[in-house]
Amino acid sequence: MCAAVAAPLRLASRLALVTGGGSGIGRAICQRFAREGAAVAVVDLNDSAAQETVKLLSRDQPGQEHANFQADISSSEHVANLMSQIQAQYSRPPCISVNSAGITQDEFLLRLTEEAFDAVLKVNVKGTFLITQAVAQALVASGASHGSIINMGSIVGKVGNLGQANYAASKAAVEGLTKTAAKELAKFGIRCNTVLPGFIATPMTAKVPQKVLDKFAGMVPLGRLGDPSDVADVCAFLASEDSAYITGACIEVTGGLYM
Repeated sequence: MCAAVAAPLRLASRLALVTGGGSGIGRAICQRFAREGAAVAVVDLNDSAAQETVKLLSRDQPGQEHANFQADISSSEHVANLMSQIQAQYSRPPCISVNSAGITQDEFLLRLTEEAFDAVLKVNVKGTFLITQAVAQALVASGASHGSIINMGSIVGKVGNLGQANYAASKAAVEGLTKTAAKELAKFGIRCNTVLPGFIATPMTAKVPQKVLDKFAGMVPLGRLGDPSDVADVCAFLASEDSAYITGACIEVTGGLYM
């Protein structure tokens, strides 16, 4: 068995904004970024969850300050206030942004309500748009020479899934949004990429019966559900200069599912 290797300090002195940072994949991303030296602005609608994440973050580097912020990312007013608060706290905009916040309201197409459809797209698509736009605007205004925006899609956005017409549509839209942002922002040195998780063990999947989870795991060529840290590893790569020539990409983190 290979020994675990400590995370390199690829993100030292950088400021990262992570939405949905209060749990699951978002929390794992915050933890990985902190281990790699970044200061992390943890954003979540659930402020107590964001506070819990902040308590878990390492502070091994000089000036490595983490803070929690409460915001509804589907509200332009909330997002504007969030950016103002981050600017006041750190005196600079985040050069790394991960849009991990998202919701589901699953139902079969024949019974899916307009309200449930709108609610999922409002958070997953509009929220991703508002954060992407706000971070990009702040970076351009500051004269920053580089930035990395990482948006959380889903393999469901590529292949669909029973009972998730709204969620699949929202994640497909995130992919298109991110590719377009990558084309427009490249001239400013801002890279934009999408990560597509597959079946990941999170608080959301904890509500699923074990026999169903076992069935999912059996569909994955690598033979297991993903861990949030698997997604965080890819985000750390995309946030760092190790991926300096990658933009507009969609990276699947699925254990080989649907390949």
